[in-house]
Amino acid sequence: MTIPRFEFQIFLSDATIAAVNLSQTIHGVTFRNPTVLASGIWGITASSWRRVAQHGAGGVTTKSLWLRKHKGHPNPTIISTAHWTLNAVGVPDAGVEKAREEIGDYMKEKPVPLIANIIADSVENYAKTAEAIVALRPDFLEVNISCPNVEDEFGRPFACSASDASAVTKAVKAVSGKTPVFIKLSPNVSDIGAIASACAEEGADGFTAINTVGPGMAIDLRSRKPILANRVGGLSGPSIKPIAVRCIADVYAATEGKLPIIGIGGVYTGEDALELMLAGASLIGIGTAVGDRGADVFKLVCSEMTAWCEAEGVKNIGEMVGGMHT
Repeated sequence: MTIPRFEFQIFLSDATIAAVNLSQTIHGVTFRNPTVLASGIWGITASSWRRVAQHGAGGVTTKSLWLRKHKGHPNPTIISTAHWTLNAVGVPDAGVEKAREEIGDYMKEKPVPLIANIIADSVENYAKTAEAIVALRPDFLEVNISCPNVEDEFGRPFACSASDASAVTKAVKAVSGKTPVFIKLSPNVSDIGAIASACAEEGADGFTAINTVGPGMAIDLRSRKPILANRVGGLSGPSIKPIAVRCIADVYAATEGKLPIIGIGGVYTGEDALELMLAGASLIGIGTAVGDRGADVFKLVCSEMTAWCEAEGVKNIGEMVGGMHT
């Protein structure tokens, strides 16, 4: 039985926490625990990334970084309920020059691993952005090919086509050097496993699954108009967790568990995180829950994971990864 949101908040002593090893080592990079700040949540400045680390995150992900300044969509861009959030921010960003400043600052005093998320409007610009960002030495490069608000010239995200997704992967891998490349996949496809397999064939080192679902729409009853200025937006929050679990399981199965997955989608509690890990995730991204449970959500989730592992006799969190498949 899933524990209700916000109600399970157990704080354990250091001695109890030490009894369960929450650390994960992925491609030679050690995360003190599996929780990672998801892209686009508090991921703007070096100081905000350090603040997230102070609140217990095992790693942080930057917002999506563009090659050049990108404006995004006009307000209103976000609407949220107890069950879901719709966002149509349009991925605003100041461009690579600002990224150099903030990532450069963070890397001088890096408390936890940094995952740099990049986005582009063409295969060529993905490669150019990747080349500029890997020079700053992030631990992983996360390639956002799946934003529902930013589409290629064919009117769909790159993640919706195996050929488009593999083309981006190949271009980024050609310039990424030793930096592991994680492809951020979309749930809005008929076969996410096939997309993952196509990217794996071009050298992807891992995946992030999933991006937002949809797009969806919310209508104001009084004006009888869509609430978001962009009309539609990506759906996140607790309602998408079952979709995330299924997608992660599909990606894990399609790639035979050989490539690590950063699992994202509706994680609010430790039990949510463990469910994604059983499906195949090695790390767990937390986004919408930061706004609902507060900055301490990373500590809370880790405490809840530890409590469950203690009760079940699990000593190493890595034992959970892909457990449903065996």
